[in-house]
Amino acid sequence: MAVILPGVTSLDAAHTRAELVLNAEAAAPGDTVYAGVRLEMDEDWHTYWRNPGEAGQATSIEWELPEGIRSGDILWPVPEKDVLAGITSYFYSDEVVLLAPLEVSESFPKGEELIVKAHVYWLECKELCVPGDAAVSAELRISDEFKPSYSGLIEEWRARLPSRGEGLDVSSFWFERSGDGAGILAIDCTTETMQIMDFFPYESEGFKVEGATVKEGVDEVPVRLKKDVKSFTDTLPEKVLGILVGRDGNGVGGRGLEVVLEPGSAAGGAAANMYGRTKSGATLTMGLFWYYIGLAFLGGIILNVMPCVLPVIAIKILGFVQESRSNPRRVKMLGLVYGAGVLASFVVLALIVIGIQRAGDLANWGMQMQNPYFLVAITILVTLVALNLFGVFEVNLGGGVMGAAGALTSRHGVSGAFFNGVLATILATPCTAPFLSPALGFALSQPPAMVIATFLAVGLGLALPYVVLSWKPAWLKLLPKPGAWMQRFKIALGFPMLATAIWLLSFSPKVIGDANAFALALFLVFLAFSAWVWGEFVQRNRKKRLVAGVVSIAIVLISGAFFVQSDESAGIQWREWSPAEVEQARTQGHPVLVDFTADWCVTCRFNKITSLEVEEVQRRMRELDVAPFIADYTGRNEAMTRELRKFDRPGVPLVLVYPVDTNKPPIVLPELLTPTLVLDALNAAARNSD
Repeated sequence: MAVILPGVTSLDAAHTRAELVLNAEAAAPGDTVYAGVRLEMDEDWHTYWRNPGEAGQATSIEWELPEGIRSGDILWPVPEKDVLAGITSYFYSDEVVLLAPLEVSESFPKGEELIVKAHVYWLECKELCVPGDAAVSAELRISDEFKPSYSGLIEEWRARLPSRGEGLDVSSFWFERSGDGAGILAIDCTTETMQIMDFFPYESEGFKVEGATVKEGVDEVPVRLKKDVKSFTDTLPEKVLGILVGRDGNGVGGRGLEVVLEPGSAAGGAAANMYGRTKSGATLTMGLFWYYIGLAFLGGIILNVMPCVLPVIAIKILGFVQESRSNPRRVKMLGLVYGAGVLASFVVLALIVIGIQRAGDLANWGMQMQNPYFLVAITILVTLVALNLFGVFEVNLGGGVMGAAGALTSRHGVSGAFFNGVLATILATPCTAPFLSPALGFALSQPPAMVIATFLAVGLGLALPYVVLSWKPAWLKLLPKPGAWMQRFKIALGFPMLATAIWLLSFSPKVIGDANAFALALFLVFLAFSAWVWGEFVQRNRKKRLVAGVVSIAIVLISGAFFVQSDESAGIQWREWSPAEVEQARTQGHPVLVDFTADWCVTCRFNKITSLEVEEVQRRMRELDVAPFIADYTGRNEAMTRELRKFDRPGVPLVLVYPVDTNKPPIVLPELLTPTLVLDALNAAARNSD
């Protein structure tokens, strides 16, 4: 029988109820009894896994056990995962039973009636987070035999624990590393028991595994997962522990396989599964050579229809329509030139990979997209190409800088064909087509000759459809005759090219930072406006062309200067909170902003990213000479608890804005902030201080 003792719940945490249950009401000496701490949460409230993620706090259990009973580690069921504003959390909603084995000593006297006690500490969160705790207990009798109790509930949750990877074949390697302790961990896994969807890392010291997961090869064997890893030193970890998460054969989710990954120091290096067999880099044979070359070739062909490459191919098909009727021989030549551009680009990529490997670092497919300068440049170029297709400005030799940028992809001569091959390669590298991942993963661990051969095979596959069309003019008869429809089709092609620009922008925050990514997006808006001014008033208007040209160029230069000067590192210079410091700042004539926050509070971090650490709020705080204080409630702090209760808040977040006038009360902001709410409060505080 389970008994709940009166417990103490800090800050009136009333959204989670704790109970201790045992899978036996009686046990014999030497038996192992499973204890379950059952947490039931109100709707929309949750508690956290052993690794809470970037915000949150793991539940902990402090046992009070009689002499002769020993507890084991907590056994954690597979959690849920959520990403909010880039902040990852691993949590349980509705209900969870955390299990722990209790070993009864073989010398324990029979006939004893015991009370198993524990104190449970948790963090419950919805829009705000509240620490909670409770004292719980359950009765256990020591007798001649094991007598079950609550066995159905305990077994149900034991079934939700990660298993030990039976039938699992997993390997891992560092797909990419940098000198500052950052890297991309690649995990290749094969199992017949479940469909692998994600990897949840265990808690760790000295490094962090980011929450975002890139999954490649959905229908391939093995499945590849990629995780960003950031070391707090310059050395990446030798081991990464966690669970592979997915669905079983019946489509039931929340299944887990526990693994220890040993990525080693190089791509293709040995990697071990905690309970399965070890898999290391394969030895190159002639059979493997042709197998992976074939995969690379097929992957290159499929790249032609991937979203990142298709816009360029569509533009070249339009070129076919324009030129095929007049000069088929020229079309053949341009097809070969396009293929040469693709192959030349892949040879350059292969040489770069080999150079990086020889320098002792790790190379990877799509690595140029991790270079901030390259990413910004290609995003601007693709945007200009889209604007040109929309007819915002025209491409001609006299079009200056803008015309030159668009001309490379819109011209139908030799240079245009060659550069389209180059651009197709550039846009293809961050895409991963079926068959491509295993081929490239294998090649990156092989000698230089295999690297070059594999990259050339991908290039041949990418170039082949275009070259075949250029040498089979009869197939071009299926294309409609040139006419007015081509102008409309050209405009339509601008939309997939614009989608490519948006796709590039979508992952730019991870490369150049959130603030710089936003600045780049604004710059592209001004660039589009500048291109429109150029096309409308310079190219299509005979009057005041000089003035319009100056205005167009000035827009680009001024907006570009703001983009270059944007600095994400500049933030609010927070001071450590105390009531005395706040009062002193107010008596010195400062409005005061106090942010009660905690590392485990998702809403707090969301507020900081979206409403506090934003330029307009920072600028207004500087103008009003606001004194900013941060009250870090990550650990227990009685002074902060009293302050929270003073404002009827059971937990964080709490943001207060104090006027200079010490006779006026602070402005209490709601739990979920917007920049407008913060700015209104700051302005009100400034008015109150007049």
